Amino acid sequence: MGRAWAEADTHPSSTAQTNAVNGFSHLTLTAFRGFRDFTLEIEARSLVFTGPNGGGKTNLLEAISFLSPGSGLRGAALREVDCRLPANATTGLDGGGARAWAVHARYQGRQGEFKLGTGRDPKEELGSEEGNGRDRRLCRIEGSNAKTQAAFAEILSILWLTPSMDRIFVERSSARRRFMDRLATGLHPEHPSRVSAYEQAMRDRARILRGDGPAMDRPERDRWLGSLEAEMAAQAVAIAASRLETAEALNAAMAEAVGTFPRAGLAIDGAVEQSLEGRSALQAEDLLRERLAAARDSDAASGITQWGVHRSDLAVTFQGKALGSAALDAASASTGEQKALLISILLSQARLQRARRGEAPVLLLDEVAAHLDPERRKHLYAEVLALESQAWFTGTEAELFRPLREAAQFFTLRDARALRDAA
Repeated sequence: MGRAWAEADTHPSSTAQTNAVNGFSHLTLTAFRGFRDFTLEIEARSLVFTGPNGGGKTNLLEAISFLSPGSGLRGAALREVDCRLPANATTGLDGGGARAWAVHARYQGRQGEFKLGTGRDPKEELGSEEGNGRDRRLCRIEGSNAKTQAAFAEILSILWLTPSMDRIFVERSSARRRFMDRLATGLHPEHPSRVSAYEQAMRDRARILRGDGPAMDRPERDRWLGSLEAEMAAQAVAIAASRLETAEALNAAMAEAVGTFPRAGLAIDGAVEQSLEGRSALQAEDLLRERLAAARDSDAASGITQWGVHRSDLAVTFQGKALGSAALDAASASTGEQKALLISILLSQARLQRARRGEAPVLLLDEVAAHLDPERRKHLYAEVLALESQAWFTGTEAELFRPLREAAQFFTLRDARALRDAA
């Protein structure tokens, strides 16, 4: 599978002793955006990367985010991630152009140490006859191919906050659904597989409704649609139940102290989630199947699937700082309060995962300190350190992270090169 894969699988294990319960001790990036060949040996405790904009800080966090199910913290297509630096003496790329990217790491968690790897399948790039013309992401655990990306979620959880998420409460509902599903995955590792199966069945149903594919008579068409709608209903109800359970658990976790961060209230606004109120899961499945069957003609005409968990939304309210104060819709809160709400949700999720899974998630916090006042920064750092998990902080100014000097590893990242800061 290529030199980069082989090297990472045979890299010697680290024996460094750390004060963190879980985290990465080694990271290798190959042909990942601006990183041609990048290796980092670290301790399984928090890290701070500072440096100028464009130095690779967000790209580094994105690489780590691919060691979880999904398309990373940017939601990028696989080929968008390929290294595209021009050929020269510095990059060493032969002839310029793109190379299939790969990310490898060693992770120490409650289940032990694991060698993890992921990247774009290079078969198409190499002209292999096995290729089918479609990009595919490979996932490896201990040198063996994993069946699905969800296998990563069985080993570790990764959560992130990026500047692009700051407007999540005022943008389209799809961004909030992705955020909610990321939270649900932390408590239900099978959640991404359910979402994937649901979306595939929905696409197949839409294709039949459009008349794409082989010709079918009406009875055969109805049988196919009925089977796909049954699959959609089963997966949708499981997805909705996981979302509801996660929101309820997070609301309970919000009662724990989170410093000066405001308390958020979470709810799921969706027809499938509502159908679970007062109904069993089987009854909710029956109801969704009936709705999908009744909407076939209108869905075919509009090209939109009217019913399902793909139309649900995450509703967030700002509960206020004072006990008994009225809740405010998050979209109406100030920009600073919206940022604080996101951090509050993330910290609550991390504490909840630590209680449920036995370890907290790895946190990727891109430019999270830049717009916080000193008091909130102090509370953020205290909360993260109390989790005894690994957090990756980035920022342009090292001074913002001064309270972490004794507890975290500091690096300067410039031109996709990391230099460990002197103690």
